[in-house]
Amino acid sequence: MSSASMKECLQLQILEMEMLFSMFPNQGEVKLEDVNALTNIKRYLEGTREALPPKIEFVITLQIEEPKVKIDLQVTMPHSYPYVALQLFGRSSELDRQQQLLLNKGLTSYIGTFDPGELCVCAAIQWLQDNSASYFLNRKLIYEPSAQAKPVKNTFLRMWIYSHHIYQQDLRKKILDAGKRLDVTGFCMTGKPGIICVEGFKEHCEEFWHTIRYPNWKHISCKHAESIETEGNGEDLRLFHSFEELLLEAHGDYGLRNDYHMNLGQFLEFLKKHKSEHVFQILFGIESKSSDS
Repeated sequence: MSSASMKECLQLQILEMEMLFSMFPNQGEVKLEDVNALTNIKRYLEGTREALPPKIEFVITLQIEEPKVKIDLQVTMPHSYPYVALQLFGRSSELDRQQQLLLNKGLTSYIGTFDPGELCVCAAIQWLQDNSASYFLNRKLIYEPSAQAKPVKNTFLRMWIYSHHIYQQDLRKKILDAGKRLDVTGFCMTGKPGIICVEGFKEHCEEFWHTIRYPNWKHISCKHAESIETEGNGEDLRLFHSFEELLLEAHGDYGLRNDYHMNLGQFLEFLKKHKSEHVFQILFGIESKSSDS
């Protein structure tokens, strides 16, 4: 796509965002993933910024009247939208996984009827306000009478994530915020290397992984994942009780300079305490020397 037509797409996206802000004027109803996203796009359109700005990503909280429920609509606008499809996902704590899946299927097929070039976020919102009630009601009809239904199996996941380093204050804040917002536990060890462990139901861990990598954290990889099928709430499978930042002493007196190395001996002790010693070799390729041998 030429930069001229890309600019046309971005102008349409700004126009649609301005419409949304006028439809949802209250603080917090439209939450941008990056608060500077629109400013960066405007600077790009004016020519004061050369690099293509990150995509617009946001969440709109919709209040459905009947039944009285909230739906969070997560929206990502690819740079070429509205000439390519919008990425949309609706979620509500009042819907189980199956119903959420059906709701999103309905929403996606409705959005698929729009012609390239047509803006459709406002239409998607209208569709959810008009049609979502039946998905909530369905749930009652299907699930209430059958108390003997088979227990639902969920996948409990634990991801071990390795990064060359984690220093930046805003990145550390983003990781901790994501850990606290989603129903996950684990830790983020800052420094060099940076290690993150996140555990919880599969969809929450995957959303955490997506959130921290966006938009451009390249030097990060999931070194190891452990998954367990469970019929319960997964609490008994957790090795950690909350999601916290792990600050260990650095080697040498470096303060917080960007070249300090974490004390891996202390980290190994921490892993042992949390029944995770086996991960040490996977992360660092070093056999752990057990202190009692």
